[in-house]
Amino acid sequence: MDTVAEEVQARSATLDAGPTAPLGLPLVDEHRGTLTLVEGTAFCVSARDGRISAGLAHGLFVKDTRVISHWRVDIDGAPLEPLTGFVVELYHASFVGRALPRAGRPEATIVVERQRFVAAGMREDIVVRNFGTEPAAIEVVVEVDADFADLFEVKDRRHARILPIVRDHTDSVLSFRLEGNARGVRVMAEGAQVRGQSLVFRPVVPVRGSWSASVRVIPSVDGRDVDEAFPADRPIAVAGPARRLRTWRENAPRISVENEVLTRALVQSERDLGALRIEDPEHPDDDVVAAGAPWFMALFGRDSLITSTFMVPFVPQLAFGTLRTLARLQGTKVDPRTEEEPGRILHEVRLGADASLALGGDHVYYGSVDATPLFVQLCGRLQRWGAPEERLREFRPAVEAALQWLVEFGDRDGDGFVEYQRASDRGLLNQGWKDSEDSMSFADGRLASGPIALAEVQAYTFAAFQAAAQLYRSWGEPTAAQEWADRADRLRRDFHAAFWLPELGCYAMALDRDKRPLDVVSSNAGHVLWTGLADDAVTDQLVDRLLAPDMFTGFGIRTLSSEAAQFNPASYHNGSVWPHDSTIVAAGMARSGRRDAAATVTRGLVDAMEAFGGQLPELFCGFDRTPGAAPVPYPTSCLPQAWAAAAPYELLRLSLDLHLDLTRGTTRAAGTPDFVGKVVIDGLRAADRRIVVRADPDGAVVDGLPDGLRSTN
Repeated sequence: MDTVAEEVQARSATLDAGPTAPLGLPLVDEHRGTLTLVEGTAFCVSARDGRISAGLAHGLFVKDTRVISHWRVDIDGAPLEPLTGFVVELYHASFVGRALPRAGRPEATIVVERQRFVAAGMREDIVVRNFGTEPAAIEVVVEVDADFADLFEVKDRRHARILPIVRDHTDSVLSFRLEGNARGVRVMAEGAQVRGQSLVFRPVVPVRGSWSASVRVIPSVDGRDVDEAFPADRPIAVAGPARRLRTWRENAPRISVENEVLTRALVQSERDLGALRIEDPEHPDDDVVAAGAPWFMALFGRDSLITSTFMVPFVPQLAFGTLRTLARLQGTKVDPRTEEEPGRILHEVRLGADASLALGGDHVYYGSVDATPLFVQLCGRLQRWGAPEERLREFRPAVEAALQWLVEFGDRDGDGFVEYQRASDRGLLNQGWKDSEDSMSFADGRLASGPIALAEVQAYTFAAFQAAAQLYRSWGEPTAAQEWADRADRLRRDFHAAFWLPELGCYAMALDRDKRPLDVVSSNAGHVLWTGLADDAVTDQLVDRLLAPDMFTGFGIRTLSSEAAQFNPASYHNGSVWPHDSTIVAAGMARSGRRDAAATVTRGLVDAMEAFGGQLPELFCGFDRTPGAAPVPYPTSCLPQAWAAAAPYELLRLSLDLHLDLTRGTTRAAGTPDFVGKVVIDGLRAADRRIVVRADPDGAVVDGLPDGLRSTN
């Protein structure tokens, strides 16, 4: 073919039919029978036919508040018979149903098509088609209610509070608001009449003709309506969510992979990450992703940083937006309730009307031990991939504050390790990424007591210290650079002495308050490989241990060995498989020179992608793979989820063994595993240049690199 673009398009054309192509499986949860739409921090969870039921974990949620708790469309007093429901775009679903047969007719002749669009509110377009032989006089009823339950109450099925809600209406508008106007919502449609809590239409639909209406849902906060994302008088294609998603796609690189499962996963991941982005109206150019749908459509420090780290070679602007956003919210004072401390990077942001229901009892909660080193680590990765120095320099105050937190607040007892212990019972008991209350255990099942020093947090801290050294060198401060390099060297030495368990051939998952190692094999040790903290003398042994049958299921790496007393393959963190975690482990294996092992894990994850229709969930159960079996879904896994969506990109990068380090002037790329096959990537970013990579099992070629780079192949 004549151009790289043509070559990419030829392979991906049949897999990406454009913005109106039904995605089918994505966001339609077969296990729970739900369909989820997301856009920014808003989301809608419904039954697959579009119904929203207050007694279930359904609703339209805006700013962590359920503004619509009930929604049903009836024809002539009866519910529609559902025919299909599918996602068109992640903010747009289509539902098709039919009414009961008309009097004297053996079969239904009234078909109802509904297009639902979700952003900061909702719009639902209803089209009724009459396939009968005479005009149909029908009554269309849209039943609506609002309870303004907090997201946490709905998620945990504990929304027992009876809130003071004022219900009102005009000719064609239903209004609901909390007393005091903290939250409200209006539901309206031209030509409708109000009956109770329903909008009622009474059209006569001509033979072989149609009738349509558009129902608009406009929430309000503190008495002010949010801006409509999908005004009825404008085409959907020019609406804000559609334009934002189109811009995201245009800026992403074009990727072709011979393995069609991986190609489909990358197409889906591009869509998922585009839909999960949160827009701050005061900083519209700063992209940052929410953690996952449906219950984590909010900014999470750890999740956004790991997602951005995976995406640096592909969409570096996501990393810049994430760093700017987190820097603006970086801790400045000591507050035991929210666990804010100077320099600390937040755990999560919640926007519900009642902040007392959130962690720490406020809108921003800081109880994360790993977000702060990950912040500095991400700056280092951006620098290695050629981010302009002037753009990185803006983060210097935040980087310095984060480093100060690591050595003052993070290292609670001065032993050189970063530990956590919650400051009050309003916070998270465990503050690493495995934050379940039972996730930190010894081999016999006993739970560890804090302060706890996690293995992966020491790895992230090591990477942060190394990043600090290279940043200070670029800032012309060699003395400070050497100080941080020396800290990294000390941490590497001390970590191996304290964490290595020769009888297990693995690093301990953590140290407890008495500095006793948690003597279990866990995926945490793979993160030690990822940042290069592992001692070179044991990396091969560690890689082999993580691939042993008690850890590798055939689809991914378990979070906890099946030999541990706390192992449970259907648990959240004690034996399940998290795609992002397995991806980090695979990347660590590749970094250690074990591309064979990395390819084994990658192959398993690609098989999982195929089983899940190209969309990796947040996690799945850690049962052993048997011939012909598919991975077992975890019942409450997020879908889509940010770092799971970013995992296929990082797996592609490590399949190419693609590395770039402009701080050292080196680059590397290699041939792909046979099951990946031919790869073409057009549009990687390095030093503001557009890079093209072509690879197959016989080798790799990288074009467009800055001058002066030397290959380390």
